[in-house]
Amino acid sequence: MAISDFDLVLFGGSGDLAMRKLLPAMYARDVASDLPASARIICVGRDKMPQDEFLNFVDSHSKQHIKDQDSVDENKWQHFLERITYIDLDATDADTFGPLVEVLRKDDAITRVYYLATPPHLFAQICDNLAATGLATPSSRVVLEKPLGRDLESAKQINLDVGKVFAESQIYRIDHYLGKETVQNLLALRFGNVLFEPLWRREWISDVQITIAEKIGVGNRLGYYDNSGALRDMLQNHLLQLLCIVAMEPPTSISPDAVRDAKLQVLRSLKRFTPTTLAQNIVRGQYRGGFVDGKAVPSYRDEPDAPKQSKTETFVAMKAEIDTWRWAGVPFYLRTGKRMADRLAEIVVRFKQIPHSIFNQPTSSFQPNSLVIRLQPDEGLSLNLMAKTPGDSMRLKQAELELDFREQFKAPRMEAYERLLLDVLRGQLTLFMRGDELEAAWEWVEPILDHWEQDDTAPVPYASGTWGPAASSALIGRDGLQWREEALPED
Repeated sequence: MAISDFDLVLFGGSGDLAMRKLLPAMYARDVASDLPASARIICVGRDKMPQDEFLNFVDSHSKQHIKDQDSVDENKWQHFLERITYIDLDATDADTFGPLVEVLRKDDAITRVYYLATPPHLFAQICDNLAATGLATPSSRVVLEKPLGRDLESAKQINLDVGKVFAESQIYRIDHYLGKETVQNLLALRFGNVLFEPLWRREWISDVQITIAEKIGVGNRLGYYDNSGALRDMLQNHLLQLLCIVAMEPPTSISPDAVRDAKLQVLRSLKRFTPTTLAQNIVRGQYRGGFVDGKAVPSYRDEPDAPKQSKTETFVAMKAEIDTWRWAGVPFYLRTGKRMADRLAEIVVRFKQIPHSIFNQPTSSFQPNSLVIRLQPDEGLSLNLMAKTPGDSMRLKQAELELDFREQFKAPRMEAYERLLLDVLRGQLTLFMRGDELEAAWEWVEPILDHWEQDDTAPVPYASGTWGPAASSALIGRDGLQWREEALPED
């Protein structure tokens, strides 16, 4: 689908997200000839900076983050820079919006997209000021970057404030995990093939594991992170969205509301935690000093400016359940953490054990079949099966059928922000959260947050460079299971 001419306005246009992700993504699509010749990017920031100084800033702070450095042709880069205009204004003061009003083209055929890469407390003021200056037209679109609130009340307030200016069909709540190639391939796997869907239910599936692990610590995000924590930062959005894709009923089509209705049903079917079940089924941890890639790293509490008695969690593991006919009794294990043993994002769907072994080895020696969907670092799928080992004895061992997207499809990979920005420009809402989805996710998470605020217990410590607290292994071990990396056979 071709993209019509547009003006993309980046509030927070000199910030970290714009430099590391948004501008490199737009450059990649420019090189791929996806952008109309006259399309423009207007970067908005508070700092007073001449145009040439800002372009030098982009050259030194954004160019290095382009994924494919071989594509950085100097002529193409200079052509891309010609699309960029910088405007300084105070996002909270409509009287300063005059330069933005002047620079935007007065043509209804040109799509206007306002990307709010700002703290969420500015969303309402920016939208109000866009309306007050006549910039919020019925055909314009607004993109909301996370965090989308810190609890149910603040999420509802964001929806209310933005909804006063923009219709729901104009609002794009972004979650970059939904832009990953593998997540969309999960949709293709489930609903483009007949093979798995008959088995995609409680009768055949034993459990589901979803892990997003990071090697890095909080870095320069400590000011935000210490007031957020892993539950708000990762689980409430990324992991729950992945869970929805895995567990949702087949939608009637790939249209935005059909897919989002199906995801909403999952969120509303998640079993609510009580104080008792919460203590039994959730582990929160905080990293201590250790070694990552052979290098010593500090404890969370020893990070620069970190509170020495901080109770912010950097790790969460939980057992969740979905109360539907399809999934009743199937545990979903969700896990995310920083300073872990490896950088990893994957979904593991484990099928049930065979009921009886006809071979000269016990059933317990068989590894249950499993489907592994890798989101990072190497996107792909693997199906683990039992197969006969070479030789004259009838011995079975686990083997893998592997689909590596990079090898299978020689076309260049598109990064998540590239795809999502293209979808915004095309007006495709399927991969973006709807307002009621956002509120349903917070509604499920909030009792956990409330319990932790009333609980004086500190998060369980774990050594950096490991897979998290031992309590996480005990959580899944009570059901006779192991996290995937613990269950992998040694070479």
